[in-house]
Amino acid sequence: MAKRRIAITGVSRFLGLRLAQALAGADDVGTLIGVDLDEPPITIPGLEFVRADIRSPLIARVLEATKVDTLVHTNIASSPQFLGGRTQMKENNVIGSMQLLAAAQRATRLKKVVMRSSSAIYGSGPAEPSLLPEDHAASQVELSGYGKDCAEAETYARDFGRRRPDVDLVILRTQPVVGPTVRTSMTDYLSLPIIPTALGFDPRLQLLHERDAVDALSQSIFRDCRGIFNVAADGVVYLSQAIRLLGKIELPLLLALAQSTASLLRRFETVDFPLDQLRLIVYGRVVDTRRAREAFGFAPKFTTRDTLIDFKENRADDYTVEPSERRPGWERELFDYLNRRSAPSREKV
Repeated sequence: MAKRRIAITGVSRFLGLRLAQALAGADDVGTLIGVDLDEPPITIPGLEFVRADIRSPLIARVLEATKVDTLVHTNIASSPQFLGGRTQMKENNVIGSMQLLAAAQRATRLKKVVMRSSSAIYGSGPAEPSLLPEDHAASQVELSGYGKDCAEAETYARDFGRRRPDVDLVILRTQPVVGPTVRTSMTDYLSLPIIPTALGFDPRLQLLHERDAVDALSQSIFRDCRGIFNVAADGVVYLSQAIRLLGKIELPLLLALAQSTASLLRRFETVDFPLDQLRLIVYGRVVDTRRAREAFGFAPKFTTRDTLIDFKENRADDYTVEPSERRPGWERELFDYLNRRSAPSREKV
């Protein structure tokens, strides 16, 4: 069986970087391409880095020149602070996904596309089911921010799937990722010494360990599967239990005051928890992962409780890079790369 030629977007961010580490040197991977605007903060043997913006039409030439047969799109950001503001975040998540999938549609060698989405697409509310299946996304929910971005990106992905039925399309809706080395909105929130909560609300939390997130991506690449899948840890904990487990102090606030506190914390960059995701720590969200187990054998190694314990006991600095505000010359660098890539083809003609 031919070895895979895999391209990963967002290779300098936590999930893309860890996936590249997991795939580097694997026996069934022949070529590993990492796409991002910032160079990975660590050296990954066997990874070929391509500096490119997925929002640019040039991304089509990258897929063509690298001759990849598998595309893994991890570059959907959950927080505006990580990308320099809500406008940049939306452009990256929505326009970037649209441009990338349009390029994938023209990539004739492509056989599989895996896209990381989020359970934020379901929203959170008092009337939601206690266990959310993948089909629940079709119901009417009010979305904004990150959840809305994921919904729009998934629309482009499904359009791609209809136009390219020959390509296996996999969409993974992950619960909030937590772990010793990753930084997310949830890890920011859980790292506070005093954790504000909404008075009278004690939501159920279901998380996903960073290692299980990478495993889910990897397994879905190599298994014969297609479709939309929830990805999360087994088990739930109440927010109050999580706070006690982490040895933190809970600060119950009236809901309106909790919203103001969240805005204040973000303004002073104490914690990056976007307001559109505040409903998660008010109402909670639990998803059904049976479909992922059956389709590609996803079996998380960490329960939600285990994830919190590992986060508490082994917390270390995240070594992903912060996006640069200016990246002059990346187009010229990319043109040079594409010319080098195409040079052997011209010699053979």
